[in-house]
Amino acid sequence: MDYLVNLSVLEPNAVLEERMKDAGVTIRRALAPEAKLVTKWVADEFGDGWASETAVALTRQPPTCFIATRNQKLVGFACHESVARGFFGPTGVEAEARGLGIGHALLVACLFDLRTMGYGYAIIGDVGPAAFYEKAVGAMPIPNSAPGVYAGMLKV
Repeated sequence: MDYLVNLSVLEPNAVLEERMKDAGVTIRRALAPEAKLVTKWVADEFGDGWASETAVALTRQPPTCFIATRNQKLVGFACHESVARGFFGPTGVEAEARGLGIGHALLVACLFDLRTMGYGYAIIGDVGPAAFYEKAVGAMPIPNSAPGVYAGMLKV
């Protein structure tokens, strides 16, 4: 099922920003020269499907892929506008870095970017951890949204 986020009510999260600073994590837009490194990391950590979506986000201008780094090492990523306009995802954080708020910070960075692009709402496609999205950004289920944009996708 897909979820909807009202971008007009998003507020900056100073606590989350401070958590990233304290953890030594930087959230930023990926750069074109990092494209192969980022897509390889995503493929290794999360599979070829997400790497393909990430590659699309990295080819947009400006890129719609945000990364989390710690000690010059990639620890997480999030994309938007990769599978469809106004859609958030895919996103992931390496296992060792989970629980620090990195996924939340990446989500917020992408949603603010969508708002800057002029969107009033964002769609989170084929939501996995629904409770996380509901709590983090007030996301709500979209009725009759399954199977969504991924219907009929080729399977390996």
